[in-house]
Amino acid sequence: MKVLMLNGSANPDGSTMAGLREMAGVFEAEGVGSEIVQIGGKPIADCIACGRCAELSRCVFSEDRVNEFAEKAKEADGFVFGTPVYYAHPSGRIQSFLDRVFFSQMHAMGASPFRHKPCAAIVVARRAGTSASFDVMNKYAGITEMVTVGSTYWNEFHALTKEDVPGDPEGTQTLRNLARNMVYLMKCLEAGRLAGIEPPRPEKDHMTNFVRKN
Repeated sequence: MKVLMLNGSANPDGSTMAGLREMAGVFEAEGVGSEIVQIGGKPIADCIACGRCAELSRCVFSEDRVNEFAEKAKEADGFVFGTPVYYAHPSGRIQSFLDRVFFSQMHAMGASPFRHKPCAAIVVARRAGTSASFDVMNKYAGITEMVTVGSTYWNEFHALTKEDVPGDPEGTQTLRNLARNMVYLMKCLEAGRLAGIEPPRPEKDHMTNFVRKN
């Protein structure tokens, strides 16, 4: 089993990374592999809804790691998306990144690499904005039939720098419990597959627009 993690901060060694590493330590102890993908500091294009992903089965933009992440997602059993809080919201970088990842895979040919897989978002802030950011991040899972994993508190912790992270013991405890819950759920899903329990097939007959032209 493997968990694919995304560091949505441009800082490759900041507080967001420290939170992801806290979870990675639990995954390793539980015998589950993990990989942290760095979003990096280079420009990330927004999704422009061009629809080319339906033809190409990938995003038309290839200058960043979006398509690479989507490919890695096919082999992953679970996901963790980590973001710092900017102006009471997730980083614009991770939103642009995930908009394109999920949009391209939703419209690509073949099965979605995210469907019915466990997913969790973690957020870090100096003070406030964690709940609003957490809400935004969870919406990616809610529209793609992913299984959102919970913990003993909302998946948030407080720090300005990575050195501050141990100063929030309940926050790091929440991350470790979250990691254990994800391992448990992945094992339950695997046991179900081995027992012949297949995931439900969604209905895809209808898509309506609220505004209609006469």
